[in-house]
Amino acid sequence: MSAIPVADDVLEAGVAVLGVAEVAAALGQSANKVRQLLRDGQLIAVRRDGELMVPADFLVGGAIVKGLGGTITVLADAGFGRTEMLRWLFAADETLPGTTPINALRTSHGTEVKRRAQAMAF
Repeated sequence: MSAIPVADDVLEAGVAVLGVAEVAAALGQSANKVRQLLRDGQLIAVRRDGELMVPADFLVGGAIVKGLGGTITVLADAGFGRTEMLRWLFAADETLPGTTPINALRTSHGTEVKRRAQAMAF
């Protein structure tokens, strides 16, 4: 079994995070499934106090935010590491609806977020 890639904790202190068990409960999945989602690049985790933690903003209505996995894939293809991805997803951008890429994804503006992610690859 491969190791779970973990980003450096570059999140601001006010960003809510959930443990693997909490994410599993929110998604109605097992903790093993959540760890597989992390390995597969559908989610990004940080380590806090030795525990894997996922930003709560990655979940909405009992599901992973639509477009998050695809955006992570585009960023990975552009050469971004997990830490850079996390930093970009939570960076303020007043030109985006929602003011950050993750909030834009949460408010159904995934096409614009992916377009910007793709543009960064060139």
